[in-house]
Amino acid sequence: MGKDPGATKINYLRISVTDRCNLRCRYCTYWRDWRKLPAKEILRYEELLRLAAIAGRMGISKVRITGGEPLVRRGLAEFLGKLRHVPGIAKICLTTNGVLLPELAPALYKTGLRHLNVSLDTLRRERYRQITGQDNLAEVLAGLEKSAALGFHPLKINCVVLRGINDDEVLDLAMLARDHPYQVRFIELMPSVSRQWWQRHFVPMPEVLQRLMVLGPLLPSTQEATAGPARNFRLPGFRGELGCISPMSGHHCHTCNRLRLTADGKLRPCLLAPSKLDLKEPLRLGLSDDLLGYFFKEAMKKKTGKTEFPLFPSHHPGWSMASIGG
Repeated sequence: MGKDPGATKINYLRISVTDRCNLRCRYCTYWRDWRKLPAKEILRYEELLRLAAIAGRMGISKVRITGGEPLVRRGLAEFLGKLRHVPGIAKICLTTNGVLLPELAPALYKTGLRHLNVSLDTLRRERYRQITGQDNLAEVLAGLEKSAALGFHPLKINCVVLRGINDDEVLDLAMLARDHPYQVRFIELMPSVSRQWWQRHFVPMPEVLQRLMVLGPLLPSTQEATAGPARNFRLPGFRGELGCISPMSGHHCHTCNRLRLTADGKLRPCLLAPSKLDLKEPLRLGLSDDLLGYFFKEAMKKKTGKTEFPLFPSHHPGWSMASIGG
């Protein structure tokens, strides 16, 4: 089964391994209405490995493991060790909220994993509790330090900027990249809870960049072929870098190179569009790798020529970031 030459730029697959999470971030989903998936509906590790191998043959070379919170799923380190040997998959990354990193970072490092993204929206303990519903800031900061000491690189910090909640900390968070080899990335809020909440707290990325310019000239960094939508910058005297991701004010549909596989086996060409392909049922019915590869081809085709999707829904869009994986 060969690669589809018309879809070679689609080289990045995000895999959500669970919809469970140990935090309840306010911008993630409607937690009061959220119902976790029954365990039987979540893809098993062996199923994920098979789909990753098919994706590798279809031109996917980068895989990012997400959740929910991926570190709450048992056996993750063993799964990552096996994923590393899947043909075609050259790069494996993981996104985590960092709460369990002090305990699990050594085991993750032993698997060969080196690329970590850690979510951190504030450096203030009470504010962290306000945003996430838990008092785990100390664990996240300790996890970052331990991961850096072990040798994880790149080590990226993802910060969702929220007006009236944490936007006054943009410079404080950016200074983490001065003193540490981190890449601190600021991300625009997406309408994943309600339009009203989004409108109240949304901060456009040009405004964030304007604030960052007081630190010095933002010098663009080069991007790798499988890089996501972040624009990265170097600053004189900084050990790390800054980055920005603007899915709302400057959406990047025409350059998007990623697909998403949800925890329950839905292949999504786009985070914001309703289109999705069910892989779980044909997988469990015993379809061949060639036939399963057809679904990846279809998802890639759905991305071709798409320049924009409905980015401003009038109501909750009906998906949960906890199971899609962001």
